[in-house]
Amino acid sequence: MTYPYQIKSLEAYHKAYKDSIENPSDFWAAIAENFVWKKKWDKTLEWNFEEPKVEWFAGGKLNITENCLDRHIDTLGNKPAIIWEPNDPKDSSVILTYKELLFKVKQFANVLKNNGVNKGDRVCIYMGMVPELAIAVLACARIGAIHSVIFGGFSAQSISDRLIDAQAEFIITCDGAHRGNKIIPLKSVVDDALINCPFVKKVIVCTRTHTAISMIKGRDLWWKEEIKKIDAIGNPDYPAEEMDAEDILFILYTSGSTGKPKGVVHTAAGYMVWANYTFVNVFQYQQGQVHFCTADIGWITGHSYIIYGPLSAGATTLMFEGIPTWPDAGRFWEIVDKHKVDILYTAPTAIRSLMSCGMEFLKDKDLKSLKVLGSVGEPINEEAWQWYYKNIGKQKCPIVDTWWQTETGGIMISNMAGVTPQKSTFTTLPLPGIEPLLVDENGTELLGNNVSGNLCIKKPWPGIIRTTYGDHERCRTVYFATYKNLYFTGDGCLRDEEGNYRITGRVDDVLNVSGHRIGTAELENAINMHSGVIESAIVGFPHDIKGQGIYAYIIFDKMHEDANLTRQDIIQTVSRNIGAIAKPDKIQFVSGLPKTRSGKIMRRILRKIAEGETENLGDLSTLLDPNIVSEIIEGAL
Repeated sequence: MTYPYQIKSLEAYHKAYKDSIENPSDFWAAIAENFVWKKKWDKTLEWNFEEPKVEWFAGGKLNITENCLDRHIDTLGNKPAIIWEPNDPKDSSVILTYKELLFKVKQFANVLKNNGVNKGDRVCIYMGMVPELAIAVLACARIGAIHSVIFGGFSAQSISDRLIDAQAEFIITCDGAHRGNKIIPLKSVVDDALINCPFVKKVIVCTRTHTAISMIKGRDLWWKEEIKKIDAIGNPDYPAEEMDAEDILFILYTSGSTGKPKGVVHTAAGYMVWANYTFVNVFQYQQGQVHFCTADIGWITGHSYIIYGPLSAGATTLMFEGIPTWPDAGRFWEIVDKHKVDILYTAPTAIRSLMSCGMEFLKDKDLKSLKVLGSVGEPINEEAWQWYYKNIGKQKCPIVDTWWQTETGGIMISNMAGVTPQKSTFTTLPLPGIEPLLVDENGTELLGNNVSGNLCIKKPWPGIIRTTYGDHERCRTVYFATYKNLYFTGDGCLRDEEGNYRITGRVDDVLNVSGHRIGTAELENAINMHSGVIESAIVGFPHDIKGQGIYAYIIFDKMHEDANLTRQDIIQTVSRNIGAIAKPDKIQFVSGLPKTRSGKIMRRILRKIAEGETENLGDLSTLLDPNIVSEIIEGAL
């Protein structure tokens, strides 16, 4: 399979970029011609950022799974689509060819239909990183059901919140999940979540860990038993459901600056075109290469660069069930050598974690198959970039430093491997179709180079968020109301003298911890549920491994004699209400918080203290009680 829209030179990049900005409709119509449509579109693009309303390929009809699977069967049917590497290196890998994957997707599509799942129904998926997770996602897409994958580290309360928001009546899960030397009890977490969700009709359970679980008659079903029912009928076919270009493909929940997670909506056609185009161009994918994205499918990176981007391009995509440091810190490198991985796409947190383990785990690793390295999820620091480039890429592999978000559907600003110049710690240049601009706090555009400001995007691209599920006004206020007629990313950014972009971090009340966005309000709500907590304030601070750590300032009612025990109680409360990924790294007990006379917490001051900056705290005279700042500095951790 060749990609006629793959950019192969710097000159070609500049031409494609110019064409995409000057005439986006013609540019993207030409790209979209490379996909399978049941009916061609009537209009390529219609948009305004006031409402906001964006439609790509309106009137077009298609199904994303035909583009990911069916169209490859004649030429790539016997080629690997998914390579699955299990948690335990002693267990065998699984390879699913395109033919086998299509068969299993049709099979499970019939299971869903058999259990009353119809086009437009919402299906929550809460599983470990097993092949069945990819099969479930694609089967939902095939029948036109809307999938909402929930990361396997979230708590019962977080699942319940998402189920209620999506009004999802169907869940697919596993008995448990392997994660390093732990077993995560997924089904029992789902059972706890369902106490608040009596509207859920069916729970389909895939066997993975053989953990003892509760199965409720009439509601809970075993995956294997449901497959047997389909097999008994004979060879299962399932023609792909015809979907409108703007029908919802999936909902993915992400943290915001309020306590309630927001359901980001992506639609069938635009998302597909964007995920495919960015995959093929950023990684410079060549047919037959093995692409290893280390993300979890519970995050957008897994959606776009484990499933939809690679499969729509006829690529071989590698799914890994485990973690990079188990059974030791050489696991990623073993997988690279074992499966002759060409492209490795991982997060700075993982790189820093493996750096800290020392060089001994690289001693006997070849890594010669690697051709492209990628970074995703958060800004990568200089030390991690250099270590990755020298020790993993042997100074031969370009590093694509990618910036994008759940809301963008795919990569927005990045160098293209070996095509456009790389610069350590810079995401460099925007992809075709992306028109970034920097603005100051008043929304005035900062022109020229050597400037820093808030990163906005001028015009829509095919993968842009369409709405927040069930609450379009929230979509408008969060992304389109801050600066008139612009999409606001929430990130700060620097543009250097050559026009390269570097992301400098969040400018709103959202933390980026190990590449996961966590809203401060959501965290504070969880902490405040602890019976002894009177009030809390959360800020981020620099963390050697995670990039950003979570620092909690807490006013507590009656302390245990052992403050550490109180801290553990609070951490348990957060884990129970959000999940272990949101646990605070530092908890400082305080008698008060720095507030203005109107009651607003001055987080700017708390952030500086958490960062160890205690000298230049600015004007404290407007505070209700300036003395509280000295007390907080004295007790800082």
